[in-house]
Formats: sequence, C-alpha cells, structure tokens
Amino acid sequence: MQNGTMVFMTKTSTTRRADQYNDPTHNYLRYWDGRDYENDAEQMAISRLLRGKHFKHAVDIGGGYGRLCVFLKKYADRVTLAEPSQQQLDIGAEFLKDHPEVDRQLVQAADMPFKDDSIDLLTMIRVMHHLPNPAPEFKEIARVLSKDGLAIIEVANYAHFRNRLKHLVKGKKLPVEPVDIRSKENQRDDEIPFVNHNPHTVASQLQAAGLEPVRILSVSNLRSPGLKKVMPRAVMLTFERFMQVPLAKTYFGPSTFFLVRKK
Repeated sequence: MQNGTMVFMTKTSTTRRADQYNDPTHNYLRYWDGRDYENDAEQMAISRLLRGKHFKHAVDIGGGYGRLCVFLKKYADRVTLAEPSQQQLDIGAEFLKDHPEVDRQLVQAADMPFKDDSIDLLTMIRVMHHLPNPAPEFKEIARVLSKDGLAIIEVANYAHFRNRLKHLVKGKKLPVEPVDIRSKENQRDDEIPFVNHNPHTVASQLQAAGLEPVRILSVSNLRSPGLKKVMPRAVMLTFERFMQVPLAKTYFGPSTFFLVRKK
C-alpha cells in the first residue's frame, strides 16, 4: 500500500493467464461496442508512428480476436495474431474470415515461438494492464525484434492528467510501482491482474531490457463516457489528432504509446 493506493511490486513473479478471455461469458469482441473513438484513436497513433514505413512481418502480441490485424496489413507483407486465449483465436477465425493471410497462433508474450532477430514490427496494445511485472515480456520482445525492427507498446497510464490532479489536491506523490485497479473483491491471486503503470517506470524497464524508446504519443486523450454522449466522434478525433504529439511529454492521456527499437 502506497499513499493509500494498492500497488504491485514489479519484482514479484506473476503467472501469466488468459482466464478472462477464455471465459465463454466474456466476449471481447462485444467489449468494443461503443468504443469506436478509442479504436480510431489507437489506429491514428499507429499510423502516426509507422508513417512511410513498411515491414516484412508484423506480429500483434495479445491482439485478442484480431482487432488491429487487418489495419496492420497496410504496413506489413505478413501479419500474425499472437494471442494466449484460444477463445479469442476462435472468435478471430470468424472476424478474420475474409483475411486468410492473417496467421493466428496461440502464444504467450513471455515465450514467443519466433527466432531471434526475426520480427521487424511488433505491436503490444492493451496488454500491459495485465502485466504488473512486464520484464519477461520486454526481454522476449528484445530477443525476437530484428536489428532495424520497431515495436509499439501501449501502456495503461496511471500518471494521466486527472490522476495527477487528484494526487496534487491530496498532496500525494504518484506511485512508481503499478497500481492495482481491480475491485477489492477481485484483488486475489487467482484473478487476472489489472494494473495501471507509471510511464516513467515503464521507460526505465524498457531500457533495462535493451529497448530504446524513440517516440511517445499520448492517446485517447478525450476518453470519457460523458463526453462521447455530447461530442460527435469526428470532432473528438479532430481534437485527438492535434493532441497526441504535444501532450506526449506530459503523459496527459489514459493511454501512452511507446515506439521502441533495440539499443
């Protein structure tokens, strides 16, 4: 417990699970209903980071049912959905039925079946919130990433503007360790972790794994259920387009995108 906030110590070993995403009562495809702004903001960020580039093989780590895989085809000759949940891969078989060229593999991010230096584009979006200690995943990304390859790693950002304001009002410092955002009844070892990260800590963890952040974006800056009810998505995305770059250094939004390469 730090400043009244439940935190995970990053040196603690945590079992990687996909239990929730194998639960037949949880349909991750339906989760994205009503989240068009967030999806478009993430695609906008990826486009901005990859503009003018093309790759041989893109791997989407923890990509669920393949939400971003068709989009990634714009930037790579070959795309692999690497997902630890069989249920998500099964949903992906239907979602990607018109894109048989997208490969689907049952993969754990900390133990990938790819050769050293073999992947020139890797994305890991909306995975970090399940990883209190991402060191094994970062080490594996550094192993499989090619010398001139790039990885895009999205981080659920605890240091976003509203949290910083709340801590400032209370006279408290932001936690350095990941913050457990599960409800009290779900804060158990047999439940899948849900955490927000301090992006400064993540930047240091990337460096320790041999990965160098070369660009950062602040993403989903206007994420708010109330705002989405009153502001057209096109208007929100117009503002989003102008906010991602200038707000990056302040880690303003709830989602931070790191573009990284091998050091």
